[in-house]
Formats: sequence, structure tokens, C-alpha cells
Amino acid sequence: MIRALGDRITDAVEAAGLAPLDGAAIDRLSAYISLILRWNTRINLSAIRDEDGIISRHIIESVEVTGSLPKGISTLLDFGSGAGLPGIPIAICRPEITVTLAESQNKKAAFLMEAVRALGLNSKVHSGRAEELKSLFDCVTMRAVDKMAAAVSSATELVAPNGWLALMTTAAGLEELKVAAGSGFVWTDVLPLTWSDARTLALGKKISSQG
Repeated sequence: MIRALGDRITDAVEAAGLAPLDGAAIDRLSAYISLILRWNTRINLSAIRDEDGIISRHIIESVEVTGSLPKGISTLLDFGSGAGLPGIPIAICRPEITVTLAESQNKKAAFLMEAVRALGLNSKVHSGRAEELKSLFDCVTMRAVDKMAAAVSSATELVAPNGWLALMTTAAGLEELKVAAGSGFVWTDVLPLTWSDARTLALGKKISSQG
């Protein structure tokens, strides 16, 4: 018998050594995974197409990042959000943060709008290029964005002074991204992500206004 999706998420969070999530967060993450699988039959949201794969590869990484974000963040931009990772899990697990999901591909943006509606999240969707936004954010997250070094360079303009740039990347690719971010960031220790041989989270604090 296949165990309930929520129970498998709970077990995976525990196995990864992460802080337990409350029942409301587990329910929303379960509904989110179901939405990804349903929409994945029509548009290419993720190459991973099974529940357990999405839990281990997408959800656990995003929950781990959520718990690693500094305290005091009230606004966050998920730059090139795609299927909403890590932005939607952040919105679920840190409801005090107002998350903006920026996605330039119309079909993926439509999915994000439906996910925000269906999950009852206090989040916004920007259907267009993140670079078009005029607001500054306490934190900008990026994960698996095309031409990531160029995107990081653009993302620095959207980070508020003393705000954070949170990059989910590989250890091998991190130095290039730090160079792209420029000298206005001080980087904390890199956090290797659970259940990944190469993927890491790097947090850079903006110490001066850029441009």
C-alpha cells in the first residue's frame, strides 16, 4: 500500500534532519506536489514526474533553504521561479514573508498563478522578466535559472541594501556567480544541501547599493 503523500513528506523532512513542519504546511506541500504532477502532463514544469522524486529533489531542498534564510526577511523575490521552487515552499513554510514569483514563460506563470490561488498563499506572480520589476527585496532567490551568471548580475539590482542574495547552485559553479554578483556582497559559509553530492546554498549580503 502506498503511504499518504503527507506522511512521506513528514518522514523525508525528519530523515533530512530538518525542523518539523506543522500540519497546515504539510497539507499545502502535498497539494502543491499534486498540482505540479497534474500540470506536468501539459507543460514541462519538471523533468521529475513522480511524487517521491519531487519530494527528495525539489521539496526537501527548498524546505532546507527556507530554514537557512536569515531572520527578519519580509519580502522575497524568486527570480525565474519556474515551477515555484524554492519560492512556493518558502511562502508555505515562512508565511511572514511576502513572496513574489517572477517567471517570463507565460505557461509557467499561469501555473504559478493557479498554485498561489489554490494554496491560498499571500504571494504575487510577476508574469514577465524579473529585471522589469521596480521594487527592491530583502532577499532574492535563484535556482536553475538559464544563463545564471548573467541573471545573478541582474538580480543584484533588485536586492535592497543589507538584503540577501540566496543562490542554489553547484559547488563548481559558485565562484563564477560570486564574480557576477560583484564586490558589493559579503558571502557567508556555503551550505551543502542534503541528499545532493554537488548542490549548495550560498548566501550573500549586500553591503552597498549597486548602481
